[in-house]
Amino acid sequence: MRELVESPVFLVALTLAAYRLGCWVRDVTRGHALAQPVLVAIVVTGAAILALDVDAAVYADGVQVISFWLGAATVALAVPLHRQASRLRGFVVPMLVAVPLGVVTSVVSVVLLARWTGADEELARTLSPKAATTPVSIALSGTVGGIPSLTAVLTIAVGVLGAVAGPAVLSLARITDRRARGLALGGVSHGIGASRALAEDQTEGAFAGLSMGLTALTTSLLLPLLLVLLL
Repeated sequence: MRELVESPVFLVALTLAAYRLGCWVRDVTRGHALAQPVLVAIVVTGAAILALDVDAAVYADGVQVISFWLGAATVALAVPLHRQASRLRGFVVPMLVAVPLGVVTSVVSVVLLARWTGADEELARTLSPKAATTPVSIALSGTVGGIPSLTAVLTIAVGVLGAVAGPAVLSLARITDRRARGLALGGVSHGIGASRALAEDQTEGAFAGLSMGLTALTTSLLLPLLLVLLL
């Protein structure tokens, strides 16, 4: 029995079933903000591996095939962007200004908040790359002296929170331009936010995917300099 529950086939099937359940919950609730498939999948899968006493490292090794295809799925976000390429007219300059400002705001605010609340420098460095997509944030965390595993958890948590609350916050702020909404969701919530944006609108999803990539690139370039200035 132990060999079965720790086998890659079972763990992959469990993960896919949990995500499919999340999609069903989203459809049944007519797209309720809390019914995000990724959030439901995390809760169900986490509860299952805890109940089955499966070690987290064993689970991670067993679902590497999913992690591999996530890279391809991220690249595939370029497809809707290509279809919406005409919408880039008049938006390139604002976008190239907004993305670096967003990265600076994200890093500076989280580092200052961490130090203000008494966190040590290592935790501040761990938190600093949270706006980048998970693989990039993990690599950056190790480079700047953070704790990569903790960075991964925080990055995913930020992504889920942004996907759940982001559209409502943008609506409250009366931001209706689909390009701007996508740029904000992709910059804050990376892949999970881009997925939510695609469910909302094709243009919004395309710009969320673009923002995710630009934010990861800009964070990689600016993070070391910002940490030198702040820490």
